[in-house]
Order: sequence, then structure tokens, then C-alpha cells
Amino acid sequence: MTSDTTRTPQRPLGSGFGATTTAAEVVSGLDLTGTNVIVTGGYSGLGLEVTRALAGVGASVCVPARRPEHARTVLDAEGLAAVEVDELDLADLASVAAFASRYVASGRPLGILINNAAVMAAPLALVGPGWESQFATNHLGHYVLTNLLWPALRLWPALRAGQSARVVELSSTGHKLSGIRFDDLAFADGYDKWQAYGQAKTANSLFAVALDARGRAEGVRAFAVHPGGIMTPLQRHLSRDEMIASGWMTDDGVVNARFKSPEQGAATTVWAATSAQLDGLGGVYCEDVDIASPTVVGSDEARLRGVDAHAIDPALAERLWAVSAGLTGVDAFAR
Repeated sequence: MTSDTTRTPQRPLGSGFGATTTAAEVVSGLDLTGTNVIVTGGYSGLGLEVTRALAGVGASVCVPARRPEHARTVLDAEGLAAVEVDELDLADLASVAAFASRYVASGRPLGILINNAAVMAAPLALVGPGWESQFATNHLGHYVLTNLLWPALRLWPALRAGQSARVVELSSTGHKLSGIRFDDLAFADGYDKWQAYGQAKTANSLFAVALDARGRAEGVRAFAVHPGGIMTPLQRHLSRDEMIASGWMTDDGVVNARFKSPEQGAATTVWAATSAQLDGLGGVYCEDVDIASPTVVGSDEARLRGVDAHAIDPALAERLWAVSAGLTGVDAFAR
């Protein structure tokens, strides 16, 4: 792995954007014609807005989806008929492998991979050989997908005179709810849906750290992103009473003012995927269309802003990579 002295500092750049910036504003003036992009879950919520923004400036976007027919219907209705749709179930590694094989076999270099699809606060469910579903879907599925797409990702800088490919992992402030429970990943000692979500979001961030350390020498950089609080179908497992109790909305259904619109929520993802301000950088956690600051422990904003140390720790990132490789049997970088 590359030494810590070459790691990108976890501190804001002063991007000139902010919490209310929209994805369309981020890509204004860009021309991504000829850029191949994959957006998991790119037909719903934030993913749809990411797809819209990137396709709108010429990118060739592929949206793999568990229900491809539904995804096709939605994208067509949104005026995005040119967006490609394929089949992918992140909770089924055979499905992940099949999609990745089809894509790599097409010979297309992959410039941007956005691992956006997720489940949140889901009831306990075990998938595969007994993996907790949020960890399996949000992290392991994307871990395997990215590793199996590695030939297409590394092909991009090889054909583009050193222009880096980028992988964007959707994390969130949910990472603050739990680190990685290495001794009990599947919550055998008692399930808590929010801790399970927190573990999955920490895993997303740590995956970006470990992937960037491996990929930077070959021109593939990785970023973790907190999009902000947004009302999307991600909340489908939460009752109205739960959202009221959490302060997300009032009894009358008025959404908390700190929440973003989907267009604003997609902005940090699109910035991490495309911005020249991030050329030569990677392995950091971003929020509000900039690199985030480390969490100020004990502050009033500690739960809402910044990145906790456990989500960007290189040693924990390496441990998680080893565990993920062991669980799935997949590691594009194994010697």
C-alpha cells in the first residue's frame, strides 16, 4: 500500500460550492461525451438525479437494477431513454458477477463507477451464506462489483492519457452510529437496525480508503460521499411516527429545514465523480460538495457533520478489505 505521507488530507478544499448547490450546478459547463458511467440504483431518489445530471452533459450512463423493467419504465418517463439498463441484484453475488462479466466483455473502459444503491434501517434479514442484509447489499455487493469491474476501470486511464477513473461510494452520517463489528458482523448477539445501517455506511467509507490506496498507482481514485439528509425511497422501512420522533418532520408532515432536495443531495456525488478540483486526490470522505472536516468530537454538530475517525482509518480499511475478500472470495489485487 502507498504510505500515509501520500494520502489526501481530510480537510476542505474551499470548493466554492455548498449545502444548497445542485447537481446541475456542479456539472454546468462540463462535456462528458464519451465517458462511460455506471450508477447503481440510478433510477430512484438520489441515483436518479445523479443519472440525470451526468447524462445531461453527455455521459453514457448504465443503470444496473434489481428490477430492470421498472427501472426502464422510470427512466423513460423521466426523459432518459438513452440511459442503458441492465440487471443487478447486489444481495446476490451470482447476479453481481454476471453483470460485471457482461460489462467487462463489452470492452468499454469505465470512467466513473458510482456505488449508490442502498437499503436503510431494514428489518433483520440474512442473505447469501448468512450475511446481514444491509452489510451484504450496501457493502459486500459493491465490494464485489468494483473488484470484478476492475479491468474496465483500469482500462480508462490507460486509454485516456492518464485521466483518472473514479469510484464514488455513498456513505452517510449513519457511519457515526457504528464502526465495523468485526467479531459479530451479522448481529448474532442481537439486531439493531440502525447499528446495522451504521456498520454498512462505515464500511462504504473504509472501502473508499482501501480502494484508493490500491488504485491510485494505476490511475483509479476513490471517494466516499455523504449526500445529506433527503426524503427519498431510502426511507421505505421507516414509519411516519419514527420519522417524527427523529425530528425529520413535524406532526403535520413538514420536513425539517436541514433536509436537502434530491437535486441538492446528488451534488456531492456528482462533484466527487467529475470535479477537476479533485484531480490527483482520493481516499477522502466528502460532504456539502467539498472534502469534509474531521468530526469535532463533543460539539453540537458532531452527529450531523464531519467524518468520524473510525470511518477513514487506513488500518481499519485494510482489515475490512481482508474480511470482505475472505467472505466473498473476490480480490482483484490478490497476489
